Amino acid sequence: MARIGFIGLGVMGREMALNLAKAGHTVVGHDVVPGVAEGLAAQGITPARDLAAAAEGAEFVILMLPDTPQVEEVLTAPGGLLGRLRPEQLVIDMSTISPVATRKMAEALAARGVAMLDAPVSGGVTGARDAKLSIMVGGEEATFVRARPILEAMGSKVVHVGAIGNGQTVKLCNQLVCAINIQAMCEAIALARASGLDPAVAREVLMGGSANSWMLENLGPKVLAKDASAGFRIDLKLKDLRLANDLAFQQGVPLPGTALVTSLYLEARAHGEGSNGNQALFRVYDRMTAQDR
Repeated sequence: MARIGFIGLGVMGREMALNLAKAGHTVVGHDVVPGVAEGLAAQGITPARDLAAAAEGAEFVILMLPDTPQVEEVLTAPGGLLGRLRPEQLVIDMSTISPVATRKMAEALAARGVAMLDAPVSGGVTGARDAKLSIMVGGEEATFVRARPILEAMGSKVVHVGAIGNGQTVKLCNQLVCAINIQAMCEAIALARASGLDPAVAREVLMGGSANSWMLENLGPKVLAKDASAGFRIDLKLKDLRLANDLAFQQGVPLPGTALVTSLYLEARAHGEGSNGNQALFRVYDRMTAQDR
């Protein structure tokens, strides 16, 4: 059993940290929100007063943070962990951030003899809670092998996808597929409703054929119920789409579908829906078809 410093105990991170504790690891947790780590003490998480305390003595230091600037602040910014980590420690960043920034941070850590993996996840809060996340891992093969038992305590599918930064790239590919899938679902439901069909019946039929998808099965009921409650927020979806579009620009790859769905999510945020669940894209279609009146 390992000692793990876990930094970032939001809706995903807390579930992942708890699964590590359930697996028998010693988990020392830290979050910028006061009281979050302390609130998990009864469930096996040892609260840390700051970043240094979370990382001290840890074999693995795991990050689950919102965006690139937060990861940079924790690792390489002044006051971060860069000067405190030891060569025997392994950093695993499970956030979804820029692949380019990931490689730069890995280089800075490697200069001090510290290895890093990027291991973003897919599966949402349910996958995090049930330890059934899909985890895509970039980094050296030997480093991946060392970390695999830790990752398998949080996910049911753990795949090494090559060099550092590749995990983030695969995750961005995942996110654009998810966003376009949600868009297709919302369009189909909007068209069925406008044509006088029962959208619930239309969904049932679609799930029985090649149009079926995880989104249709899991978020379809929320769309039908006009439930915009947050699981994965629109603001976070937009962050991931921004990263995907940035990467596509760098690589010279046109992503017209991704550009369109990004614009629709921006419309949703412009209407104050950034904190809603990403299935709230249906509200854009409600506005365009006068269903919100």
